[in-house]
Amino acid sequence: MVSCRFGAGRHERVNRSGFAGRICGSAPSVRLMVSSPHEAHHRIFQKNPGLFTSAFRTLGIPFPDPVAVSLMDTDLTEIRPLERHVDTLMRIDVAGGGSLLLAIEAQSKKDPDKRSSWAYYLAHLYAKFRYPCVLLVVCRDKGTAEWAAEPIRIGLDEHPSLVVLPLVLGPHNVPMVMEAARAAEDIPMAVFSAITHSNDPDIAAILEALAEALRATDADAAAVFAEFTEAGLGTTPAREIWRNLMGTGLSHFRGFVAESFRDEGRVEGRVEGRAEDILRILEVRGVAVPDEVRQRISSCTDLAVLDVWFERAVTAATADAVLDGG
Repeated sequence: MVSCRFGAGRHERVNRSGFAGRICGSAPSVRLMVSSPHEAHHRIFQKNPGLFTSAFRTLGIPFPDPVAVSLMDTDLTEIRPLERHVDTLMRIDVAGGGSLLLAIEAQSKKDPDKRSSWAYYLAHLYAKFRYPCVLLVVCRDKGTAEWAAEPIRIGLDEHPSLVVLPLVLGPHNVPMVMEAARAAEDIPMAVFSAITHSNDPDIAAILEALAEALRATDADAAAVFAEFTEAGLGTTPAREIWRNLMGTGLSHFRGFVAESFRDEGRVEGRVEGRAEDILRILEVRGVAVPDEVRQRISSCTDLAVLDVWFERAVTAATADAVLDGG
């Protein structure tokens, strides 16, 4: 478990810089590697605990002042083979005593099965920890956001036994941060805005504002946020806009992020290595891999897809389930 304490004045600094590793003093420094839009959209909350306060203010929802944030195990599995994993889970200790759990789910499309999973998450978490539980769903398109916000009612129509009311952040309510000064005030929110609005016609202005803000930010911190942005934009045209910005105005950034943009060979190496890891996991687990599946894994060049297959390979009962999620 990784904890981050909020002392006097520190909360505001987290919101402004988002660089939790510095703000939290003795708290462990965590390097979060992200490689897909799904991961970036929820894991930025892990890297920047102060972001959720900005997010809730966006929704106009009162939220107690946090005094500590702890990353918790996201595995909610009870009995095999039923396994359920929430994307990000945080315990938030609030001013005046008490704690609550914040479960964050990144949702890219409508999925009817998710609604029952979300109800399970909250019921399980409350039964296990006895803390108030809050579900936040982050989306990158308005249709999915509207679907995710619909109440989940379990029981009788006139008297449901359980009602889940997800909080949702999406293009419909996340502000478009299009001014550099505004982006500099809250860089994590500016990154989150760019990821959420990655398909918006005005994404170029959002990315330009973020790029200008990062130029005035510590290079190491800026590289981390640039990584989140690049991963979060996925395969959208906005990713190429961001790469062009990274290759010109942000060329002074240090670290593997900027280097990887200039060195496609390194990206190819990561792809090849990820494919080998998937096949190795299946071999160690004793899962048979037909030649056609092996060929499909070995020939895949999309690192985001390989990351999804890698996660499935850990628990999938068959090789086909790794590819289709069955």
